[in-house]
Amino acid sequence: MALNEVFQAQRIFQNSLLAKPNVVGVAVGLKNSVGDPSVVVLVERKVPVAALSASETVPKEVDGVKTDVVEVGYLRAYDSPRDRYRPEIPSGISIGHYKITAGTLGTIVTDRMTGEKLILSNNHVLANSNDALVGDAILQPGPADGGQNPGDLVARLERFIALRYVDDPDTPTTPTPTPPTNPTPGTPGGCTIVSSVVTVVNAIAALVGSQQRVTSTAVVVPTSSQAAAVDAVAQTPSNEVDCALAKPVDPSKFTGDIVGIGQVHGTKAAALNMAVRKSGRTTGYTTGTITLLNATVNVAYGTRTARFTGQIITTPMSQGGDSGSLIVDAAENKAVGLLFAGSSLSTIFNPIDNVLNALQVNL
Repeated sequence: MALNEVFQAQRIFQNSLLAKPNVVGVAVGLKNSVGDPSVVVLVERKVPVAALSASETVPKEVDGVKTDVVEVGYLRAYDSPRDRYRPEIPSGISIGHYKITAGTLGTIVTDRMTGEKLILSNNHVLANSNDALVGDAILQPGPADGGQNPGDLVARLERFIALRYVDDPDTPTTPTPTPPTNPTPGTPGGCTIVSSVVTVVNAIAALVGSQQRVTSTAVVVPTSSQAAAVDAVAQTPSNEVDCALAKPVDPSKFTGDIVGIGQVHGTKAAALNMAVRKSGRTTGYTTGTITLLNATVNVAYGTRTARFTGQIITTPMSQGGDSGSLIVDAAENKAVGLLFAGSSLSTIFNPIDNVLNALQVNL
C-alpha cells in the first residue's frame, strides 16, 4: 500500500483514535516495524484486548489500512542535571534558563535577518515553558548542574515559540497535520467536499462499532456522546515545535562543534528506518533508528499536557536532560530534528526545518 494512502487514513481517523483511553498519539510506520505501512496507534501501556470494551479497542484496519499498537510509555518533556565547559563551549552539553533544572545546548544557528550567532534549544530549556522574559539569564551549566546566576551566565533569552497546552482557553481548532513532502499526495476526484464528509462520518461510524454508513445523498450522524468525544479531540490546541533561541554574551566562546559529532551542515528530511545520532547532557553520544513519522502525541509538561503534530519518533536514545539535543543523520552529518521529549521506550523530536523556519534561523 502506498504511503500517501496511509497518511490519508491517519488524517481521517486520527481524532477518533486519540479519543480512546490510554492513546497518547497516532503516527505512520511499518506493521510490527517490518511489515506493511500502517496507521500506528501509540499507547502509554498495552492492555489485553479482553480488558477493553468494544469502543476502547483499536480496530485492526481503518478504511482498508492496517493498524498497529505500539507502547511508548509516559511521554514527558525532558529536563534534569550535568557538566561545565570553559573557555570554549561546544554544543551537546548542559545549559538552561536560570529557573529550570538543565537541558541541552542543541547547536549554533544564525539569524536570517541579522546574521547574528544564536543558541538553539527547546522552549522548556531556554524559556522555562513560556514562563520567561526576553533577556532572562541562560546559564552553562544549567542550574541543576551547579550553574550560578550571574557567575555562569553565558547568554540571554532572545525569542521562543510559545507552547500551547490542551487546557488553554479560547484556542482555535487544531490544524490537520501535514504529512512529509516525500510521499506524493493523491489527487481527489468528483465532489471533494461531499466525499470528504462522507469518508469522515463513515470513519467515525466504523470506530464506534456502528453498522450504519453514509452516502452522498443520506447522512447518518453519530450519537451525541460519540460526536462530543471526537469533537473535543478535534478542538485541542496543538504545537509543531518546542524551540527557543538565546543570544550569547560572547559569541566567540561557542565553537558550534557538537560533542562526539562535530560540525553539522545542512538539513535532511526524516525517513523510516533512518539511522540517527545525538549528543546530550545526560546520556552523551547515542544512536537510534527512526520508527515513526508524522506522529501526533500528547506530552506531559509537569502537571500540564501539550499536543504535538507532525513529530518524528525513534528507538529509545535519550533520557531527562537531553532535551534540546540536535538529531543528526548517521550518513551525511546533516540535521534531522530537535529532540524535546520521550520515555524509556521512545525518543521524540521536531523536524528540523519546522524549527528553523519557525525561528527564522539557518544552520
